[in-house]
Amino acid sequence: MPHGDVRTLRDWLDDTADDLRRHLFGRTAQVALGALKDGPALYQARDQGKDQSYFLHSVARERFARVLFPLGELLKQQVRDQKLWACHLGPELGGEGYGQVKLSLMNEILGRSRWAPIIFGCQAPDTGNAEIIAHYGTDEQKERYLRPLLEGEIFSSYSMTEPQGGSDPTRFETRARRDGDEWVIEGWKFFSSNARTAAFLIVMAVTDPDVSAYQGMSMFLVPTDTPGVDIVRNIGLMGEHFGDGHEGMHALIHYNEVRVPAESLLGGEGQAFAIAQTRLGGGRIHHAMRTVGVCQKALDMMCERALSRQTQGSVLADKQSVQNYVADSYAQLMQFRLFVLYVAWEIDQYQDYRKVRHDIAAVKVLTAQVLHDIVQRSIQVHGALGVSNELPLGGYWMMVPVMGLVDGPSEVHRVTVARQILKRYQASPGAWPTEHLPEKLAAARQKFAAQLEHEVANQ
Repeated sequence: MPHGDVRTLRDWLDDTADDLRRHLFGRTAQVALGALKDGPALYQARDQGKDQSYFLHSVARERFARVLFPLGELLKQQVRDQKLWACHLGPELGGEGYGQVKLSLMNEILGRSRWAPIIFGCQAPDTGNAEIIAHYGTDEQKERYLRPLLEGEIFSSYSMTEPQGGSDPTRFETRARRDGDEWVIEGWKFFSSNARTAAFLIVMAVTDPDVSAYQGMSMFLVPTDTPGVDIVRNIGLMGEHFGDGHEGMHALIHYNEVRVPAESLLGGEGQAFAIAQTRLGGGRIHHAMRTVGVCQKALDMMCERALSRQTQGSVLADKQSVQNYVADSYAQLMQFRLFVLYVAWEIDQYQDYRKVRHDIAAVKVLTAQVLHDIVQRSIQVHGALGVSNELPLGGYWMMVPVMGLVDGPSEVHRVTVARQILKRYQASPGAWPTEHLPEKLAAARQKFAAQLEHEVANQ
């Protein structure tokens, strides 16, 4: 990977992703041929009631993993050589200590490739998990969990939301009770992303039900192989294949009397909510800037298509509706991008997420909205090809509802914005608004009555 400006890094990322894609697709035939060599196992799977597609999927997944891993490690080393690995963390933790503005500019570029966050050591949920372990973990916890996480040796999962309560902490039912030198965790968690590939989970549980949920919850570091951690199923996202052995990446987990040592507590007892806010603030900005990268790519595709596609005697770029699509998308993207960078600058300036929580919440609301608008226009310009699986636009489109829910639904963030902004104002003192013109005119006449009388007398 060469040194250079932002565009050089972006071009390298796009080229690398294309090379990796060609390399993987070139091995598809090898995977299929390799599966034929496993004929006895295939018939055995059929005899056990599993269809051939289940077996072939398992074989393909295993062999693709063997191809991906060495390629991924090679790319990660190139990133480390250029001092771009895990830049969200400080030098003492193996990162570069980038502030939010530099991280935002970097994430804008990484958003153009699905592979990039893993290759650059900044994939969710590992970035947020690493951040809170770095802030609140003991030396022993950092050595056991943080070091291998930062080295890219393991993955992690953040296990917070629940089936009956979503992300509302006042509805959480998972409990952790102290029993001697251990904590015993009992309950259910829903949509714990990456749990099936994670080495450990960060679990939020109620430790004191007699106080507010915001003071009565704690976080625990739980290895996934701990007895009682039961991943019931791995749920996929809409648009992903269901059944035939295909697994998603978002787990329904039953913590069935899971026992962990007392030193598994992350931070202090009752500090889970404060820890969670530390984790989520910067992450929302990173999501937003990766979305900027996605939107820019969708706009690039839209413009290329508009200049290439002929219909009704001219290219699409000559049609006023398409011109409106391009202009609106560009203006919307530039507004959003600059707002996100402004909020990143605020975080760097104040070093206080709570002081800018209304702006972070506003960014969160706009992320899904801007993504929806620009990707939809790009799909429309591409016509039938836009809704096919031969372009990445379908994947971008499926991100829209995800971005409207991840890190809390947009509706909740709108409430946060409104409440924080309304605190700056007060009700009008009288029956009429303070900008009511008749009232302002009467007040002005009263204020300048002497001058007005003097002027009239001199006429």
